Amino acid sequence: MTGSVIIAGLGPGAEGMVTPEVSAALAQATDVVGYFPYVARVAPREGLVLHGSDNRVEVDRASHALQMAAEGRRVVVVSSGDPGVFAMASAVFEALEAGPREWRGLDIRVLPGITAMLAAAAAAGAPLGHDFCAINLSDNLKPWDLVERRLRLAAQADFAMAFYNPRSASRPHQFARTLDILREECGPDRLILFARAVSTPDQALRWERLGDATPEMADMRTMVIVGNSQTRAIEGTKIVYTPRSA
Repeated sequence: MTGSVIIAGLGPGAEGMVTPEVSAALAQATDVVGYFPYVARVAPREGLVLHGSDNRVEVDRASHALQMAAEGRRVVVVSSGDPGVFAMASAVFEALEAGPREWRGLDIRVLPGITAMLAAAAAAGAPLGHDFCAINLSDNLKPWDLVERRLRLAAQADFAMAFYNPRSASRPHQFARTLDILREECGPDRLILFARAVSTPDQALRWERLGDATPEMADMRTMVIVGNSQTRAIEGTKIVYTPRSA
């Protein structure tokens, strides 16, 4: 087979945070596949076909990419951030495993990208400076009781925590419940960061104590980071960090 599938991360939003490796892959692609807003970040050019689709058809999108590659196309499947973090790499491999045997002979590669989690942490200082975990607060692909269990266990283990997809219009109550659980397990004084539209001109960072945080401080463009028990601000600066010995 002469076709290929490259699963690429476009970073958190700023053009300068797209890696040279990903830019080179896009320059050589015949087709780009992804969620509408991410495909829109790829500049059109002659010889390139853009295939945007809804965010709820990830496996179908992945199967389409694999089929085009089997026909000899050079396909790039794009995600924001890193494609292996709550994104398209897993969906492509799920489709590969379920699909025709011949797809397994394709040239398939994953190119990493800068995640929103890491971009937000860098903008704020180093709140993920020691052990941390990332949790997707959406229950589209897993039950909410599992989300709650993981939240409690991560808080009890004193991890710093990064939350993806914290609050959407269809499930605003879940982030309110998240804050309740965090206050129960961590107390009211733990630091929490709301980092919206990271790396874009609309970027806004807001540190609060858990006791003062409200659900309306987050939306789907917000990365939420909660420090561990040792995370602290440096007086006279805007820097918040977690010591490496924490």
